[in-house]
Amino acid sequence: MPLPHLDRPFDYLVPAELDADAVPGVRVKVRFAGQLVDGWLLDRADDSGHTGRLAYLEKVVSPEPVLAPEIARLARAVADRYAGSLADVLRLAVPPRHARVEKDLRAQPPTADADTPAAGTATSPDAVSTGPTTDTAPTRVVAAAPPSAGVAAAPPTTGPIGTAAVPATTGLTGATDAPAPTGPTGVAAVADASGPAGTAVASAPTGPTGAGAAPDAAEPSGAPAPPSVDPRGWRDYPAGPAFLRALADGRPPRAVWSALAGEDWAARYADAVAATVAGGRGAVVVVADARDLDRLDAALTGTLGPGRHVCLSAALGPARRYRAFLTARRGAVPVVIGTRAAMFAPVDRLGLVAIWDDGDDLHAEPRAPYPHARDVLLTRAQLAGAAALVGGYTRTAEAQLLVETGWAREVLADRATLRARTPSIAPTGDDPQLARDPGAATARLPSLAWTTARDTLRADAPVLVQVPRRGYLPSISCADCRTPARCPHCAGPLALPSAEGIPACRWCGRVAAAYACPECGGRRLRAAVTGARRTAEELGRAFPGVPVRTSGREEVLASVPGGAGLVIATPGAEPLAEGGYGAVLLLDSWALLTRADLRAGEETLRRWLSAAALARPASAGGRVVVVADGALAPVQALLRWDPAWFAARELAERRELGFPPATKMASVTGPAVAVADLLAEARLPDGAEVLGPVPADGDRERMLVRVPRARAAALAEALHTAAGVRSARKAADPVRLQVDPLSLF
Repeated sequence: MPLPHLDRPFDYLVPAELDADAVPGVRVKVRFAGQLVDGWLLDRADDSGHTGRLAYLEKVVSPEPVLAPEIARLARAVADRYAGSLADVLRLAVPPRHARVEKDLRAQPPTADADTPAAGTATSPDAVSTGPTTDTAPTRVVAAAPPSAGVAAAPPTTGPIGTAAVPATTGLTGATDAPAPTGPTGVAAVADASGPAGTAVASAPTGPTGAGAAPDAAEPSGAPAPPSVDPRGWRDYPAGPAFLRALADGRPPRAVWSALAGEDWAARYADAVAATVAGGRGAVVVVADARDLDRLDAALTGTLGPGRHVCLSAALGPARRYRAFLTARRGAVPVVIGTRAAMFAPVDRLGLVAIWDDGDDLHAEPRAPYPHARDVLLTRAQLAGAAALVGGYTRTAEAQLLVETGWAREVLADRATLRARTPSIAPTGDDPQLARDPGAATARLPSLAWTTARDTLRADAPVLVQVPRRGYLPSISCADCRTPARCPHCAGPLALPSAEGIPACRWCGRVAAAYACPECGGRRLRAAVTGARRTAEELGRAFPGVPVRTSGREEVLASVPGGAGLVIATPGAEPLAEGGYGAVLLLDSWALLTRADLRAGEETLRRWLSAAALARPASAGGRVVVVADGALAPVQALLRWDPAWFAARELAERRELGFPPATKMASVTGPAVAVADLLAEARLPDGAEVLGPVPADGDRERMLVRVPRARAAALAEALHTAAGVRSARKAADPVRLQVDPLSLF
């Protein structure tokens, strides 16, 4: 049940006629509080510790065991980490049932699945095996009873009835402060897992060489032979080939990879996946959006061959998504790639979890309990003893924490290779540039950026212009007194959709055709912030005859030709150019750097590096111009192409100030009375600091609770228990709990 005070398993009896189909992992229907509700069958046992009368299982919705034991354990760990309910996590982990797809696949014999138990057996060595039922005596099951759609469940817990215990991780990924041991190849070997109280759990068994014992590597019948391992582009990184060898040997290395400019990251991930498959294990790779997924899909098809992986994405539609999910659950393919939802994808003999560009906010789930794909995958690697790969052109503070605690090792190129691969990068706000062009401090397109674009176009090469704001004029003001133009109805900002357009509110959508400034009465308007479309219009007039393309919210381009042309794109929508861009211009840096956000500098560098990585090397004429002061830390990191330095600096500053990820924080948002009530009920761990309140949207307020990382599990448990007390007494006002919120302001 999604209610916090009902977040536990419930016992039901299995009628003899349902015994064959009632296996762990199937969807069921049960009576709960007099209503017929959906649930998951989690485990079976001989008897129950419940002394009262048990109800019977009403129905097995489908004999397909879609909930793998590994995913059930992971979901419980994620729910505990984020102070949420297992029902909410399973709603994210298993897609809704599509009966026709099940019927189509049922005609095909499923691949042997080590995670799929036979009827009447327990799902773990700790559970009691019941064997087939031969009479009408019922057996015990553990089933959760969610309210609808078969999307929720409850956890198996250790107790007198012999159900399996569920491990949980602590901190960001359960990392300890001790460095990870290294094998003979120099890459990080698997570290001991940490339990809920920080106690060590036995690591994977090792063979004579210190590598983890590889599981049975049997491939599906008729499948092509696994590809050979070729380091290829990983040779540019000193630790890269050793990382691939460890994957091929079935060992679980953990790496934080900083990609070079111009790197074909999808091909490198395909190499890592191929090495994992060659070692007889499976892989899960998560990317931020559909464009990245298409690129990775093409790379994996070329490396593994067709039919060796499936893609999971909400864009596929219900039927195709459920078909891909069942294909993976049946063990027909060893690799699953996808967007955020793929972090819970079932894979046999999991050997690698990987995420690309973990700083992208699309990796953060907007639904309760608000898990982040990076942390879910790292928790999964911890529970399964699998390898982990966190990659990107930049590095987040969370990834830097993995390196500094020894949980993972960094994979970097040496400085000589880096200098050979990066473009020439120059700021416009440093002293030499200001001496040449005094107006560069205030100009939106200083002379350096202008001449760079002109020379690149004359050389018949494309120019990429990154503009942080979409639209035409997303913010306008009075032309006479410079007062920002606000909506007379809701006080929202007014914007102009085009040169001939009428001002309209960005919040309520009302048109303000007769707008007059409330300060001076003026009716003339001027641009306060320039968007991508207006930039494209201005550059099109400045460079007549040059093709101008825009890539943003309305239309995101995948690629552009390699000839002369201007591409104006918002961050994250930059298309690939054939042969790379001759020049990349990074405009309006103030719009990124001055945001009131803890991650403003980190996010700015991420967007700059992602765009600059599309430029040609300096040896081929590639240039990057950033319209910003060269003394700023993000600009310095860009100039040196040193995201590791910036991440270490950010983490050190956050550690000094007590901000995540150096500490653990939880956000409590709701009406003031409800927030105070929940915090009064919560038995917060020692050392907890309560910060706030601060205003939230509407009439709600927000409180922050901060604790040391070692007490993260205790904080989540205390908040979840307090929420359970409020839900048990049917408190009227809801409270939103969020552990590790993406934004603190």
